[in-house]
Amino acid sequence: MNTVKKKYTITQLEEIANNIRKSIITMLETAGSGHSAGPLGLADVFTALYFDVLNLDPKNPGWEERDLLVLSNGHTVPVQYATMAHAGFFPKKELLTLRKLGSRLQGHPERVRLPGLETTSGPLGSGLSQAAGMALSLAADDDHSRWVYCIMGDGELDEGNVWEAAMFAAKYKLYNLTIIIDRNNIQIDGPTEDVMPLEDLHAKWESFGWHVIEVDGNNIESVIDACAMARAIVEQPVAIIAHTIPGKNVDFMEYDYRWHGKPPNAEQAKEALKKLRTLDGKIRSEHE
Repeated sequence: MNTVKKKYTITQLEEIANNIRKSIITMLETAGSGHSAGPLGLADVFTALYFDVLNLDPKNPGWEERDLLVLSNGHTVPVQYATMAHAGFFPKKELLTLRKLGSRLQGHPERVRLPGLETTSGPLGSGLSQAAGMALSLAADDDHSRWVYCIMGDGELDEGNVWEAAMFAAKYKLYNLTIIIDRNNIQIDGPTEDVMPLEDLHAKWESFGWHVIEVDGNNIESVIDACAMARAIVEQPVAIIAHTIPGKNVDFMEYDYRWHGKPPNAEQAKEALKKLRTLDGKIRSEHE
């Protein structure tokens, strides 16, 4: 039984996502390195997954009936660590060990270090192949109760092996595979459409034999609904294109590709936390 997935209101989930963003800022500032924009933008997607969609048990990460989550764009792992800690997989204080020597929380996820991680990732474009293999294995075992989810960045769609895996998944009708593409329109060298244009992304995935859903990736309810819809598709893998704002809720980071791969310094972290605690001035904070 999933001990995390109790019924939360959308307002409660939004508060959890905001707390996850605060943890991300603190982690990155303490580490002095890491990626800011992507993790902040994905906080709503990860909140939806860990607190509603995924069938998991944080007290038993290796539970044999769990759903599987593959993080292909591994550099965004601070959001996964923060979400796992808030969900009860490990103490929140461990988040401050991000990228430290000997820590379980490395800059890219390492499966053997931290229970609850399904794969080790670093090279972009590899996650979909791993996820497709997991989904095929479950289908071969006639296991219809477990789903495989794969989080991908839009920039990594430049990698050719993504499209090989996409063809593979469509060929074998991997209905139990859902990918969520973080469509934030940035990558390390600039806007995606300047580096290597991806549009029409919806049509591309459809042409490869996938059912495609587009959502506001910063709307938790929309992400939950899309995942529910994906489970109703019985003969195709599903691609959810989640449109997100990089650096979400920290205005000086939003939409700026230069925050793809750098952390905030102490002053910037202080300003970011103030904005998150007050929802950018909408509420008064006791920390002011």
